Amino acid sequence: MKTIIYYFSGTGNSLAAAKKIAATLGNCELVPVASLQKTTGVILPPAERIGIVCPVYFSGLPVMVAEFAGRLDAGAGKYVFAVITHGGGGESAALRQLDSLIRKRQGRGLDAGFGVAMPGNYILMYESPKGKEQKEILARADAEIAVITGPVSRCESGKLPSSLVSRVLYTLIYPWFASHVHTDDKKFTVNDQCTSCRTCAAVCPADNIEMIDGKPVWKHHCELCCGCIHNCPVQAIQAGARTEKRVRYRNPDITVAELKLHGEKEP
Repeated sequence: MKTIIYYFSGTGNSLAAAKKIAATLGNCELVPVASLQKTTGVILPPAERIGIVCPVYFSGLPVMVAEFAGRLDAGAGKYVFAVITHGGGGESAALRQLDSLIRKRQGRGLDAGFGVAMPGNYILMYESPKGKEQKEILARADAEIAVITGPVSRCESGKLPSSLVSRVLYTLIYPWFASHVHTDDKKFTVNDQCTSCRTCAAVCPADNIEMIDGKPVWKHHCELCCGCIHNCPVQAIQAGARTEKRVRYRNPDITVAELKLHGEKEP
């Protein structure tokens, strides 16, 4: 059975999960959701098994993923599943949001949905775990992914997880996030350490960064994935003084080249 997995990833957690699931399933195509943003109309997946892997943002979906889900026609697929990566919860509300968006088009939603805890990376609010703590989280994530691939490979249906706390948080904070996300890039600045390497522009899923006079300029259709901050090789991008001393994070199983979506990829 052919599988197509659509993924959204800023620092590699969701891409790492998608790659590991794909390796187990075999005959699987990985497609970045970002690659479909300049297309219009309905998205018809050319596969019988359809997967969506993305992070949770403020208890809901990245806005780009929500827009993608509203265009996805999964009716021809035999099995539709989703995996939400998260830094400490909220996946149940995001899964139910995704299920609702897909169901609106076809009358059928997700056959199964899962959450995988991975190192949090929202550097605007906190520092990512590092050292032993990071390794332990990633080891547990690998174990969770290994469990997930069993029912997915057998196309087993399952009830979506439910959490009252997650639903309440989604109701309270997700609308605010969705209404502000695109222009919150005004918080980002670049300092004189910038080498004009263009990495930030290349990894941005939203194609939100333009290089002007060798420096990044944000164009106000941001997704707040923070890929630009985390992947800058010289830590030249900041969001105020609070990020200056916070450790940067990229999933250790993913290279910068794998995250580059715009321009020529480097080896």
